[in-house]
Amino acid sequence: MASVPSLASTLQQQLADALTAALPDAGAADPLLRRSDRADFQANGILALAKKLKGNPRELAAQVTAALPAGGLIKDIEVSGPGFLNVTLTDRAIVETLAARAADGEGRLGVPLKDDAGTTVIDYAQPNVAKEMHVGHLRSAVIGDAVVKILEFTGENVVRRHHIGDWGTQFGMLIQYLIEHPGALKHEGGASDGEAAMSTLNRVYKESRVLFDSDEEFKARSRDRVVALQAGDPETLELWHRFVDESKIYFHSVFDKLDMVIDDPDIVGESGYNDMLEETCQILEETGVAVRSEGALCVFFDDVKGPDGNKVPLIVKKTNGGYGYAATDLSAIRNRVQDLKADTLLYVVDARQSLHFKMVFETARRAGWLNEDVKAVQLAFGTVLGKDGKPFKTREGETVRLEDLLDEAVTRATAVVRDKADKVGLSEEEIVENGRYVGIGAVKYADLSTSAVRDYKFDLDQMVALHGDTSVYLQYAYARIQSILRKAGDAVPAAHPELELAPAERALGLHLDQFGEVLAEVGAGYEPHKLAAYLYQLASHLTTFYDQCQVLSPDNAPEVVENRLFLVELTARTLHQGMALLGIRTPERL
Repeated sequence: MASVPSLASTLQQQLADALTAALPDAGAADPLLRRSDRADFQANGILALAKKLKGNPRELAAQVTAALPAGGLIKDIEVSGPGFLNVTLTDRAIVETLAARAADGEGRLGVPLKDDAGTTVIDYAQPNVAKEMHVGHLRSAVIGDAVVKILEFTGENVVRRHHIGDWGTQFGMLIQYLIEHPGALKHEGGASDGEAAMSTLNRVYKESRVLFDSDEEFKARSRDRVVALQAGDPETLELWHRFVDESKIYFHSVFDKLDMVIDDPDIVGESGYNDMLEETCQILEETGVAVRSEGALCVFFDDVKGPDGNKVPLIVKKTNGGYGYAATDLSAIRNRVQDLKADTLLYVVDARQSLHFKMVFETARRAGWLNEDVKAVQLAFGTVLGKDGKPFKTREGETVRLEDLLDEAVTRATAVVRDKADKVGLSEEEIVENGRYVGIGAVKYADLSTSAVRDYKFDLDQMVALHGDTSVYLQYAYARIQSILRKAGDAVPAAHPELELAPAERALGLHLDQFGEVLAEVGAGYEPHKLAAYLYQLASHLTTFYDQCQVLSPDNAPEVVENRLFLVELTARTLHQGMALLGIRTPERL
């Protein structure tokens, strides 16, 4: 695959070479290139150089301008203000660069693979066994899935990990109940597999909890069962596996609704590190990273203190010999660094757990598992809010079930699609399919178009709107292009570098050319909201283009029609690829 350098990177290099040629005493210099309203680009780096060389910035700018190669890339360059360079590119350079992107036979649109690819283990989508997924699970799944796709597209080797809650004291209660009520996990009729699994698990959990709270003898037997589970008792483990397997049926049904693929080998829950816990504690204690305090194994930090001013420790092993979450998380780090050979550990986890992960990462650094070559990053995310700005709840004040939320989104979106269906001749099957793509896309885009760390309001009416910064707007932009291409008849998309571009064509073309640079920035900072912003701006440029430049007008010369078809087709391909990286489908007709 031949990568295509962006117009900005080519211009950056030419300006840097000109700076070196005109001002050899300056050494390596950065032109400080950026997009500009006054021209295509503006270079501001000469101001800093003028101070360094004690020269007149406008005179230095003139010298740099004279050293630039003539023709080809630059149409016009103007020295402005105290030495700014306003640069306008040739229409030919814009179209030829876009043509090279369109010709990329591997479908990457000329986006290069990064040179320094490593291995990232990303921890996301972490539901709990025997518990229902709710709105709080949405962000980890959606953000994590998008980051995985983006990182893989840039060339990173990505290992997925779903750290499900599948271990702990509650399983003693559940397993003991199942032993005493052998038919408890039998499904009731009339529900799909996923719904039946969750309905059954909910019922068993509630019934066992009532018994646990009311019957002291059952509570004692349940606690003994926890010991048996941790000791690896075969009968207990077999029943524990039944709960895990039943929960996976439910998990997969929810992830399927989210249009996400979660593979079983990637599901490595708390239990997956059980055999490592004691060794982890021994290493930490022997190296002095952790110390005994009141019978517990703890790690202390100078900057982590409670309201009373005393240091708050990270408890690795409890006074009673049980292991805390920290022991599991630290064992997972050891596994991911030493066995999976990760360079980066990325955790897509609620911002409210930031202190815990700060302490865990610092402990791992003290132990030597994290170092200059291996980093750990928490991609912290905020809370999903209701329209009232408060944490999203049902009218009864309960946490919203994730399945209910997704079903409602699809229902609303299907109504929007059905309202427009007659105009494009959609069949009932297409209405239902597109309703799902639009509804789930709306939920994902609302999440991903917001910076992860910020809270955002869950407003379905706004999410499925045809106008504004919504996935529906982007999906309709894509479908509109497909409609134009179908109506083009014998005219085919073809680049014509010899043509002069209208302002709206130039703006669209220059934005298309930024796709690779945006992806590089998004991947480096784990910021899918910047890709969402880029795609929304692309659709906005397309709308302006439609208003100002008719594509299939009979008044257009054939080469103008072909060139405009080329521009819209490349826009469609960029929208399709960008939306796919966010995990959102783009229907051909909508």
